[in-house]
Amino acid sequence: MAAMNRLLGCLLIGVSVWAAPLHAEVAAHILLQDAPLAGFQYHAGKQWWSHMRVGDTLTLTREPDNSHDANAVRIEWQGHKIGYVPRRDNADAARFMDSGQVLVTRISRLAEGRDPWSRIRFEILIPLHPAAQSD
Repeated sequence: MAAMNRLLGCLLIGVSVWAAPLHAEVAAHILLQDAPLAGFQYHAGKQWWSHMRVGDTLTLTREPDNSHDANAVRIEWQGHKIGYVPRRDNADAARFMDSGQVLVTRISRLAEGRDPWSRIRFEILIPLHPAAQSD
């Protein structure tokens, strides 16, 4: 019986050491918006279309001096300009970016079709950072 208890104790220690990484930081986000990509037909979207995948990271860049829209937010895929956050939906993203908030953007849907507004949808997420835990 004592040998069985020692073996069980060793197994529990082994399991707890193995399971420790399960307590690693978990990534959580708030969905700010999900929208169609504007300007797909005018930029490099068509050229890179076959290489894009749902979940691919996109880069947002503010263009406050844009002559068409002071809230303009450019969207790039792997360094290639593919369009913009639609004008009707860009005020929140622009405001967050102007205040220094980090935003995560990724492709949420790709669809074949003639309508350029339905080809790519993207989502903008606000990352949440868990509070530091004290031991």
